[in-house]
Amino acid sequence: MNVKKVKKNAEQLIDLRIAAEPCCLKLVRSVIRDVAELAGLPEQERDNVVLAVHEACMNVIQHAYHNAPKEEIRLSVLRSQSALIFLLQDDAPCVDTESIRPRDLDQIRPGGLGVHFIRQIMDEVEFLECVVTGNTLKMVKYFQS
Repeated sequence: MNVKKVKKNAEQLIDLRIAAEPCCLKLVRSVIRDVAELAGLPEQERDNVVLAVHEACMNVIQHAYHNAPKEEIRLSVLRSQSALIFLLQDDAPCVDTESIRPRDLDQIRPGGLGVHFIRQIMDEVEFLECVVTGNTLKMVKYFQS
């Protein structure tokens, strides 16, 4: 699946471009919290979605861009009848999706839980096709009926 197909089947709510720097994530958290509230997600779910998107952005900053300054992250938030859809895009070389695994939860050490949180919180998590550069992470959170 590609970005155009995803966007064709949902209403775009937000299209945000930010510098790939941790200081910019405060804006991302605020925007995601507001969108999740407007979509009617309960408070705990809103907080969890904010955490998942934050962790995904941090992974781009740290692992895709290796903390390089002057890089950009693009975040689109779409709404379908049944879900909020988050598309996180970068211009880094294609990521080896097989290498992205949450660490063993038995290992007691700080950090490394972002992938675990993202997969636990979101209902769907997938990387869309990447040819040479430009990764797109699609995360979906379904509305509770």
